[in-house]
This record gives sequence, C-alpha cells and structure tokens, in this order.
Amino acid sequence: MSLLPRSFDVKPGEKFDVIIIGMGPAAYSAALYSARYMLKTLVIGETPGGQLTEAGEVDDYLGLIGIQAADMIKVFNKHIEKYNVPAIMDTVESFRREGDEYIVKTKRRGEFKADSLIVAIGVKRRKLNVPGEAEFTGRGVSYCSVCDAPLFKNKPVVVVGGGDSALEGAELLSRYATKVYVVHRRDEFRAQPIYVESVKQKPNVEFILNSVVKEIKGDKLVRKVVVQNLKTGETRELDVNGVFVEIGFEPPTDFARQNGLEVDNHGYIKVDEWMRTNLEGVFAAGDCTGMWLGFRQIITSAAQGAVAARGAFTYLTEKKRKK
Repeated sequence: MSLLPRSFDVKPGEKFDVIIIGMGPAAYSAALYSARYMLKTLVIGETPGGQLTEAGEVDDYLGLIGIQAADMIKVFNKHIEKYNVPAIMDTVESFRREGDEYIVKTKRRGEFKADSLIVAIGVKRRKLNVPGEAEFTGRGVSYCSVCDAPLFKNKPVVVVGGGDSALEGAELLSRYATKVYVVHRRDEFRAQPIYVESVKQKPNVEFILNSVVKEIKGDKLVRKVVVQNLKTGETRELDVNGVFVEIGFEPPTDFARQNGLEVDNHGYIKVDEWMRTNLEGVFAAGDCTGMWLGFRQIITSAAQGAVAARGAFTYLTEKKRKK
C-alpha cells in the first residue's frame, strides 16, 4: 500500500457533490463517509496524514494496535480507494460562492466545483526549532502527551511549555515516567493554578524555569537534552528518552477569515453540533475547529469528519428537495 493517495482521473473544472479540503484523519474520515453516502467526493490536501506524519507509533486508535503512523496513513488511503475517492496533493488557496456552488481554487491544478465543502485543514503545532528536533520527531520527540505518554513507561522525559497542555501533560507523564523535567522559559506559568499545584505535588517532577531547550541529542532515539538558563547562560544536559513539546498550536485563522469563515476567540473555526460553519453548505472538522478544544486526538478528528460528512449529506438532500 502506498503512502500517497490515488488521484484517479480528475480534471480541472470538474464538479463534485462535496470537496474535502485537507488530508489528515478528519479529511479521510469525511471522505469515507461521504462516499458511503454516495456523494461524488474529492479530497485536496498538501500532505497525506497531516500531523499524523509527525507521530511514531500510534496505540490509541481502537482496533489498530501499536501501528506505525506511516502504516496508518496507508490504511486510510486504502480505505478511501476502495470507494474510488480521488485525492490530489495540492494547496487550496481559496474558495468562493458562485450561485449555488462553490469554486475551489488550488495552487497547481486549477479550480474545482462543489455543492458543499468540508474544511479539515488541521493546525500547525508550534515547534522549538532547535537542532535534533526534526531528526528525532517520532523517535522520542512528541507533540502530544496524551497520545504518547504510555510509550515512555519507566523512562525519563522532558516536557517543554508553561500552559495548560504542558502541565496536564506533565501530570499524566508523572504516572508513567521515572522522572519528568518541566522546562519553561519564564518563572511563572500560564497554566491554571490548579494544574501547577497538582504537578508540584508529584515527587518525580522537577521544574527547570527561566530556561529553554537548546538541542536534542541521541543515536537512533533521544538520549539527551541540552537546556540553557536564560538568566545565567549556563547549560546542563538531561539524560532523557522523551521530549514532549507542548507550546501550543497555530490555528488556521488567516485561511478561515480570508474565506469568510467565522472563528472563535482562539482563532479556530466555529462549528455547531453537525460541524456546520457560518457559511451555507460549508462544514469543518478536526483540529481546525473549536470543537473539543484541548483534546486533540486522531479518533476525535475522525469522529468529526464522519459527522461533517453526515451534515453535508443532509444539506445536499434537503437542497434537492427544495428544487
């Protein structure tokens, strides 16, 4: 099975019932359900798997035990190929409403038409941008404590960040890891005080404040992290096997606003219980939405994708009845 989706024979200007923008778990799930609803469906995205490509082993998706992320993406591709859903790798620059249909403009493949859209473009995790981070992503460097904490049982780890996700992650990791270092660039936390106090009570947690990670070292896996004190300039090496980067996300605020989608106070796309946005016939799913903020999982993104497809099917069915 290939990591790349099949594009089949898609021509510029072709009309679809639904176009799904994105190529992560929410998009794949939306594609599967749209196809099962007998909707002519097209998926357009930049990277097969989306953020899933940054993961290593995935062991929290029901039925797929200890699967590698790359293999999981192949399974997703295979499933939508069964229903002959075309998926093209391209960047969606914009979409606009013309009459009763939407025109989706891509960077390289031209424009496509659809009666409804599902936006599943995910978010970008903020990164440390230090030596070793990219090299060891999926091999000790993780961006999701909730996802990967069990993989580091009886191992020492570092959590980087000072917000709710970082402190929640540290609390969870303290149940698995032998030692948890919390590295934060300030001496005060943005996290809720109750989270901070809870973590402070953990005997195996050590706070390293006014400090930043300068480098991640290892062989095949993470072995050490270099931390520098911002006040003294001194550095120290921590012997760890895991680095959990929990410094937040960058929601797709600009894309949403440029295309008329309403966003919440955090910059995420607003949706209702059927994943409807403020635009008629446009739905959104996955991490790009404000739904279940703070609990970003493959399985929840897939669930939202399925609901969005149902919403699109209902919308299109009602639209036909009114004609």
